[in-house]
Amino acid sequence: MSRLFSLARPVLHAFSPETAHDLTIATLSSGLLTAGAVPDDPRLQVNCMGLDFPNPLGLAAGFDKNAEVPDDMLRLGFGFVEIGSVTPRPQKGNEKPRLFRLPEDKAVINRMGFNNDGHPRVFGRLADRGDRGGIVGVNLGANKDSEDRIADYALGAAVFNKLASYITVNVSSPNTPGLRALQSKGELETLIGRVRDAIDASADEDGCRAPLALKIAPDLVEEELKDIAAVCLKMKVDAVIVSNTTISRPPLKSKHKDEAGGLSGTPLFRLSTVQLARMHSMTKGKVALIGAGGIASAEDAWQKLRAGASLLQLYSALVYQGPQLVADILQGLIDRMEEHGVSRLPEVTGSGRDEWLKGGPPQE
Repeated sequence: MSRLFSLARPVLHAFSPETAHDLTIATLSSGLLTAGAVPDDPRLQVNCMGLDFPNPLGLAAGFDKNAEVPDDMLRLGFGFVEIGSVTPRPQKGNEKPRLFRLPEDKAVINRMGFNNDGHPRVFGRLADRGDRGGIVGVNLGANKDSEDRIADYALGAAVFNKLASYITVNVSSPNTPGLRALQSKGELETLIGRVRDAIDASADEDGCRAPLALKIAPDLVEEELKDIAAVCLKMKVDAVIVSNTTISRPPLKSKHKDEAGGLSGTPLFRLSTVQLARMHSMTKGKVALIGAGGIASAEDAWQKLRAGASLLQLYSALVYQGPQLVADILQGLIDRMEEHGVSRLPEVTGSGRDEWLKGGPPQE
């Protein structure tokens, strides 16, 4: 698979990033892309949010916005897939171009703006999955012109409660004006409360309630993080995804470095991992954390776990390394477990938190 992607990448990268992404989705949905040898090792299994994950590596929201290829991505070896962000009404998103490769930095900048097909069409695709199994989370957003954005999230929770393996409330996209204000303490308490109420009200006779995750920005200061940690503990949020893209700009080399939008990929790794360690410390390990932001190797994944993550997510690195990266990371985690005499991944979670609170291992 690695050799095939090395041949295909120049062709894909000859197209605009958004066109290349659409071609990738079409290829996946056709069934033409199959997985290489992906490790299936019980040592990689993780129980988190009350769910049994075959491995900790997930596909972050943003790749499969409209639930077109969740099963195809699971077949590539991901332990779970998160679709979305999905808004109540279909939304075109921001004007194009809105997605930019930064190859010299192994990064991506996007200002997509929650472009998606809306609740009804995405619900239909997920319903068509039937009993195929696998863990598929649903990432919820709010329409840009909504008069009550909290109501949008509550509606999404009610709509997808019975289909989603878990639900993520995404209030950290930088591409919907004012959205990140929902991360403030008072707004967040109201938001989580209404989403919880919607999940409870939509529960069936068996009491089916999807676990609830919150996705936060990497650009929060310490007091903001403390407020979020307090709300998550008080409201019993099942997991926090740390983190979304950043609006900060570390030194970059690529020609699109000054484009507006959220930066993801390698330059985000250190910032998001320090924030992950801070959140692990502030929640005292009582809230599951999903480490996202800049994972591009097994070592990156290992360090996210050491900083406090129970699960992991990636997306941007696939642009440059292709689907073989999934198997490479999982095998690399197994190798590190053997090297360090670790029998279960939860033993790794938070083991290097204090080092990351000081900034992490020295940069190469």
